[in-house]
Amino acid sequence: MSKLPVSDVRNYLTGLQTRIVQALEEAGGEAFRTDEWQRAEGGGGVSRLIEGGQFLERGGVLFSHVKGSQLPPSASAHRPELAGRPWEAMGVSMVLHPRNPYVPTTHMNVRMFMAAARPGQDEEDIFWFGGGLDLTPYYPYEEDARHFHQVCRDALAPHGADYYPKYKRWCDEYFFLKHRQETRGIGGVFFDDLNEPGFDASFALLRSVGDAFLPAYMPIVERRNALPYGDAQREFQAYRRGRYVEFNLVFDRGTLFGLQSGGRTESILLSMPPVAHWRYDWQPQPGTPEAELAAFLTPRDWV
Repeated sequence: MSKLPVSDVRNYLTGLQTRIVQALEEAGGEAFRTDEWQRAEGGGGVSRLIEGGQFLERGGVLFSHVKGSQLPPSASAHRPELAGRPWEAMGVSMVLHPRNPYVPTTHMNVRMFMAAARPGQDEEDIFWFGGGLDLTPYYPYEEDARHFHQVCRDALAPHGADYYPKYKRWCDEYFFLKHRQETRGIGGVFFDDLNEPGFDASFALLRSVGDAFLPAYMPIVERRNALPYGDAQREFQAYRRGRYVEFNLVFDRGTLFGLQSGGRTESILLSMPPVAHWRYDWQPQPGTPEAELAAFLTPRDWV
């Protein structure tokens, strides 16, 4: 469909999926299952997932490379001139929901979209990259937040000094629950529609973001995964997971794109936590770690 080096991007993404799954299996001592799937309109993917583990209550590291005859509305909303074009998209998307409430939930996504020139039209193939990684803690640990953001900043630094502050701010604004007036977590970096530096430079930035995940997250796992917890911490974790569900179903562009484009529902909704609770007008007791989380989630400069 496109003359762009699709195979290079695909090879990087499948390798990234393999590296992340191997690291998570080593950390938890539990194997991920593999689910390969095909899409009727074109393309398919490989879902690597685990449910009911002692480390990860649910985790999914998903690769997809899908194609279609017309861009769905969620993909062309910000680029209306591309509506109606054939398209293909590939990416690795991951959400991890650890069992221990002291280990944060985390999300990472790196992707490329292409809108192909239509036959007989005076058009060029258009590409853009997007993605990011972010952290959603249930209990506030400043050293974890600073570490996560330091790795994100260092990953983007070789590409230009303005990328981290721009993408950090974008992440804070994107992962925001407007109806709650609160952020989903402590952020990270997020970007979309990246093509201005050209294909090679844009792809290099994508790789830096994808490669940042393991050094950003695994040291936090090592510090927190053995901490003891009880029913009260698990209940608070389930309550805060409700916010994660609200964001994914109401605001997340990736979820909307997947569903609107006829994607595989099981893989798309694998990002949901296995257990979540909602309580009517509940507030934590003042002075508790649960109460401190609200102030902790306020966007700030971590590094």
